[in-house]
Amino acid sequence: MKKGLMVALAAIAVTVSVAGCGGDGKLSNDYVTVNQYKGLEIAKVEKKEVSDDDVEQTIQSRLLSSGKTDGLTKDGAAEDGDWVNIDYSGSVDGTAFDGGTSTGYDLQLGSGTFLAATDDYKGFEEQIVGHKAGEEFDIQVQFPDPYQNNTDLSGKPADFHIVLNKVYAPAELTDEWVASNDDSYTTVDELRKGLKETMQEYYDSQYDSQVKSEIEDKLLETSEVKKYPDGAVDDKVSQIKESYETTVKNYYGMELSDFITSYLKTTEDDFNTKIEEQAKKTVQLEQALRLIAKKEKLELSDKDYEKEMKTYAKNAGADDVDSYKEQVGEDNLKTMILCDKVLDFLVDNCKQTEDASTSTGTSSTGTPSTDDK
Repeated sequence: MKKGLMVALAAIAVTVSVAGCGGDGKLSNDYVTVNQYKGLEIAKVEKKEVSDDDVEQTIQSRLLSSGKTDGLTKDGAAEDGDWVNIDYSGSVDGTAFDGGTSTGYDLQLGSGTFLAATDDYKGFEEQIVGHKAGEEFDIQVQFPDPYQNNTDLSGKPADFHIVLNKVYAPAELTDEWVASNDDSYTTVDELRKGLKETMQEYYDSQYDSQVKSEIEDKLLETSEVKKYPDGAVDDKVSQIKESYETTVKNYYGMELSDFITSYLKTTEDDFNTKIEEQAKKTVQLEQALRLIAKKEKLELSDKDYEKEMKTYAKNAGADDVDSYKEQVGEDNLKTMILCDKVLDFLVDNCKQTEDASTSTGTSSTGTPSTDDK
């Protein structure tokens, strides 16, 4: 789905009795007052343009991965970005520790998978750079402080014995390689052109999402809640928690309660408090957007609905549109699409300025992310 508060979680359609626009230019109904919505000032968002270097780096990364998959190796020294195969055994104060030993491990140097550099020690991966296949050597690293995976190791130096089994070579970029490794393109020129277009679409989408996130935050600042529709907050809380439970179960294979304490490092009470705060802001934002839609006569045509529904289903990874519509609910889906249409209108009428207070990069809801590990 598109990012942004209104499309991150399925919204609940609420019938709103609109009072209209007051004499002072404010919009108001029974639930919310919007003090300003046109000309909202937001922090300037930079729009990234894809360069040829960006495309070549992406292609090189794919060639490196392909070389590893195909078992291509090279005799020269390992370089940053190369895939290598290693055996390693680690110890702290001469004693082995859990998770510190492995054989035949494939690692991409520079990926940040293993321990990073500290003020006193080089990083794990950078100390493999420069070595050749068949070499054995020892390195010293330092665990971060704190080290959440094993607090007993926090801040401690560790010794690792490394056996460099293989240094993989990148595949050669040819039309034949493209045809064999990409379903969309058959030549190198097609690949370069297609990647540039796809990457630009992604950057444009990221830009759009960030601008809308800034708009959402600003709209929350410039609107006031009179009261919440009956049951709306409770419904939203249930919906948000269900979304978390599904995500945690699918990606972490654990119960939400365990995830809250183990990964988010907080209590269920604190988590539930934040969920309720998010639910209230979501309802507030939905009401504000509905009010603006009514005032500006922004409606959802059947054509818009059918087009956007397909896009939403695709972005959500749904098997087909009908199953996605059944899962989300048609009313919820229409609300999401309408609210996004209003956000498009607000984006067209906002002012991006260097002087506006910058976003912290967190959701306006303040809800803990399932990406926190």
